[in-house]
Amino acid sequence: MENTYRLIISCPDRVGIVARVSQFIAEQSGWLLEANYHSDAENNWFFMRNEIRASSLSVNLETFRQNFSVIADEFDMEWELIDSSEKRKVVILASHASHCIADLLHRWHSNELHCDIPCVISNHENLRSMVEWHGIPFLYVPVTPENKPEAHRKIMDLTAEYEADTVVLARYMQIVPPEFCRRYQGRMINIHHSFLPSFIGANPYQKAYERGVKLIGATSHYVTEQLDEGPIIEQDVIRVNHRHSKDDLVRLGKDVEKAVLARALRNHLEDRVLVHGNKTVVFD
Repeated sequence: MENTYRLIISCPDRVGIVARVSQFIAEQSGWLLEANYHSDAENNWFFMRNEIRASSLSVNLETFRQNFSVIADEFDMEWELIDSSEKRKVVILASHASHCIADLLHRWHSNELHCDIPCVISNHENLRSMVEWHGIPFLYVPVTPENKPEAHRKIMDLTAEYEADTVVLARYMQIVPPEFCRRYQGRMINIHHSFLPSFIGANPYQKAYERGVKLIGATSHYVTEQLDEGPIIEQDVIRVNHRHSKDDLVRLGKDVEKAVLARALRNHLEDRVLVHGNKTVVFD
């Protein structure tokens, strides 16, 4: 994969942003491989993602950052310049269900996800053989009503020990504590097995079945202290009908869940997701 630098920007909208940024990149001999822009007229906010061929630049990364900071200050930008060659460390939390984590591990093993997975943490033992087959450490941290605070403290310590950049809840069926949410704000991704905001919380397939829905879906979102209400990254649906049982809904929903989670994580790793308030702009 060709090495690139990603220039990610959000700022108050005004005339001249695209022209100034593009001119600056050209002055550094930068070759733009991809350029995305979005203007949120309602909130007067501007979003930009530029992907630059690293080998084309006439300056190094640090000099680029120093020089660009003048423009960033002028336009009051929130911005990052990210080296795509640096793999992020993704720690995965899972419980008993295997479909989402199996899909992520397969995509990682096939080099579809550009990241490192330093460990998997689970409150059940049944996923151990699958995870260890991939050469990834499997860390068992049981969670009970009596030990929940201590267990999640241990999980937070493990994610820090393994230097996690991103945490993925791959059907991890525990509510993570507020401190954990705050520590990984904008970097903790969950998959919820319903089309949010419908059927928040536990047993969404049962609720959907009882309601007689004609569509079921899945939602991947950043985790916040408010259960299942964080900024949405990716969603998808599949049609169902009166002939489908609750087990059918679960079976069909699993396919949607794993696809949605994989797309969300890939977009996050490629810096395509820009968060503003409780909404996202996703440059696909």
